[in-house]
Amino acid sequence: MTLLDGVRRVHVVGVGGAGMSALASLLLEAGYEVTGSDLKESAVMERLRLLGAAVFLGHDASHVQGAQLVAYSSAIASDNIELVTSLVLGIPIASRAELLVALTQGREVIAISGTHGKTTTTSMIGLSLTQAGYSPSYVIGAELNEAGASGHYGSSPMMVVEADESDGTFLKLDPTLSVITNVEPDHLEFYGDFDHLKEAFARFARGSHLPPVLCVEDPFLATLATGMECRSYGFSESAMYQIKNVSMSPISTAFEVFEHKRRLGNVELSVLGLHNILNATAAIAAVAAMGVTLDEIGPSLSRYLGVARRFQHRRVLDSVRIIDDYAHLPSELTSTIAAARQLGARRVVTVFQPHRYSRTRAIAEELGEALVGADVVVITDVYAAGEDPIPGVSGEAVYEAVHRVLGDRAHYCASRHELAPFVRGLLQPDDVCLTLGAGDITMLDTELADVW
Repeated sequence: MTLLDGVRRVHVVGVGGAGMSALASLLLEAGYEVTGSDLKESAVMERLRLLGAAVFLGHDASHVQGAQLVAYSSAIASDNIELVTSLVLGIPIASRAELLVALTQGREVIAISGTHGKTTTTSMIGLSLTQAGYSPSYVIGAELNEAGASGHYGSSPMMVVEADESDGTFLKLDPTLSVITNVEPDHLEFYGDFDHLKEAFARFARGSHLPPVLCVEDPFLATLATGMECRSYGFSESAMYQIKNVSMSPISTAFEVFEHKRRLGNVELSVLGLHNILNATAAIAAVAAMGVTLDEIGPSLSRYLGVARRFQHRRVLDSVRIIDDYAHLPSELTSTIAAARQLGARRVVTVFQPHRYSRTRAIAEELGEALVGADVVVITDVYAAGEDPIPGVSGEAVYEAVHRVLGDRAHYCASRHELAPFVRGLLQPDDVCLTLGAGDITMLDTELADVW
C-alpha cells in the first residue's frame, strides 16, 4: 500500500517552488485533481492553472477542503494554517520526499544526485530520453528552458528523478540506477561533518540495482569507484566513459566519448563549460545502463538549452550581457566563471551573493578564492535563506578573501537596495555580467535595467 492508494485529490502547499510544481505537474498529467497555494504569484502558478490545477494566492484553511492528501515543501512551517487544518480534519499530510517516493513506486528510477550538476544532468537525461521516444516521467529541481516545466508524466515505466541530498531524503528512494556527479562539503548543518555526508552518498551508490554511474574527477567518488562495480566517467584514463579531444568556442562545446577505449562518437553541446561536458557524459553513461545508445540521444544533447538559473542568458543592456547562475559553492563559482571566459567577452564582472550564514562562516575563504578568475568581483551581504544572522558573519569575509588577490578590482556592497546602481557604475561596453548565488540576486538583471 502506498501513500497515493485511493487518493484522487491532492493539495500542494508551496506549489510555486520548482520542486513542488514539478510534482504538481506530474500529478496533473497522471490524472489526479490538484489544488495548491503559495504566497507569491508567478509564471509557474499560472502554468499550473492552465494545466488544470486550482491554485490559490496565500494560505487559508478553506484551501484543504476536499483534499485526500496534503503535500508540503520543506519551506513550509509546521504551524502553517493549511497543515494545521489538515491535521484537525484528519487529512493525511506528506513531505515532498514522501510524495516523490510514492510517485516512484513500480517505476524504473534513474536517480541523480551530487553536490552540484544534478539538476542539469537530470534534465539532460529526461529530455534526451523524451526526444528519443522513450517517454519517461521526470522530476527536476528547476524549470527547463525547453519544456517550460520541471515535471512530466510519461507513458513508460522509466522515471528520471533529481535526488536531493540536503536532508538525507535521497536515501528513501529505491533507484534502478544511481548517478552521482560529485561530493563536496555542503549541508553539514544536517550531516554534522563531511564524513557523514560521504557515507550517505556511498549508501546511495550501493542502493543502486544496476552498477551506479560515478564521476572519477571527484576524489571521493574515484576512491568509491575502485571498490565497487560501477560505470565511471571523466577525463581520466581510468574512466569507463572517457572524455577526449575537447574543443570550445563562444557558442558551443565539442568532445569525443570513449567506452572502454572504444570511440562512441562526437558530442556537440550548445551549453558551455567543462562542467557541462561532465554532465553530458554522465547522461550518456546513465542512458547506456538502460540500453539507450549515444546515437539515439546525441541529437537531443546538441539541442539542450539548459534550465533556469544555470548559465541563463537574461538580457543584453547595450553591449553588456547579463547571465544568471545558481552557483553558490566554490567549484560551481569557478566553473561558471570559466564558462563565461569561453564567451570571449572583454571583461567578466561577477556579482556574488553568499548563501546562508552557516555556509559563509564555514567556507568564506574558499568562496573568495573561487571568484578570483573574474576581472571584477562584487560581493553582497549574505542571503539568509531562513537562517538567523550569526554575529560577526557577513559577506565581508568573502570580499576580504577576493580583495587579497584582486585588490581594487574587488568590491563589497552590503546594501541590497544600492546594489544595482553600484554595479551599473562598474560595467563597461562588451562586458559579461554574471549574477551568482542561490538567493534573490537572480533579480539583479531587472534591477539593472531599471537604472540603466
